[in-house]
Amino acid sequence: MSRIVDIALDDAGLPPPTPEIEQERRVAVFDLLEDNSFVLPARNDRAVPEGPYRVNLSIREKRLVFDVNTEEDEKAAEFHLSLGPFRQVVKDYFQICESYFNAVKTLPPSQIETIDMARRGIHNEGSRVLQERLEGKVAVDTDTARRLFTLICVLHFGG
Repeated sequence: MSRIVDIALDDAGLPPPTPEIEQERRVAVFDLLEDNSFVLPARNDRAVPEGPYRVNLSIREKRLVFDVNTEEDEKAAEFHLSLGPFRQVVKDYFQICESYFNAVKTLPPSQIETIDMARRGIHNEGSRVLQERLEGKVAVDTDTARRLFTLICVLHFGG
């Protein structure tokens, strides 16, 4: 029951995503909803509403906001993370993604594979940073962190 069953990105006011970014978003949302782990810890001896959860991700006042509700829309948690620790890894991720998207159009498979390996490495770093930043707020497994990092990048794209 400690899982996400619905995720929304508040991208109001952000520029429209490129087709590649929109595709990354669709895949990340689909994969996240198929399989994820999202465990809210007890706080100050208070019980945490049980999942499954609906999560709304947004950027407000240069902070990443996780607004978490139960499936019945009962408030479960809200936490804000500074975007500072994500800036460099998001920038690196977008640069390598751009290289990858260009490579698939013109380069041979061996070169595409090399770029894709670098892209996965940066993606892993982003998910590691996210897991560190979420420590004490919510526990997520590596795959969930990877998919959430992709969605953070989508928001960061215009934020």
